[in-house]
Amino acid sequence: MYELWRWSNLGLAFLLELAGLSIFAFWGWRVVDGLPAKLLLAVGLPLVAAVIWGFFAAPTATHGNPVLTAVVKVAFFGLAGLALWSVDHRVLGVAFVAVVAINLAIIHTGQLAPDPAQHHVAEA
Repeated sequence: MYELWRWSNLGLAFLLELAGLSIFAFWGWRVVDGLPAKLLLAVGLPLVAAVIWGFFAAPTATHGNPVLTAVVKVAFFGLAGLALWSVDHRVLGVAFVAVVAINLAIIHTGQLAPDPAQHHVAEA
């Protein structure tokens, strides 16, 4: 039962990360006029966010430390919630941040996070 609880929460965390990237794309499309600007923001913003996440917050992050990882996660999810708020999806923005906070609290208090050492390939 523990493994089901663990993987359900880790799966939700992954879906929330994907939702955050989607929110950035949606926001980028909505806040500017003109197709080139829309495409630049709708593609560029999630791409930049994904790279930052990969370097500092992902389980396999190569440049993360506990404080920096927490700062990146708070900024990523907080900005995604703020992006929804800014395009008049206030309830959805607050709900998104609340679900993220609950999910992260469960993962960290229950020590459900994956072990980063398991993600590195053993050298032969």
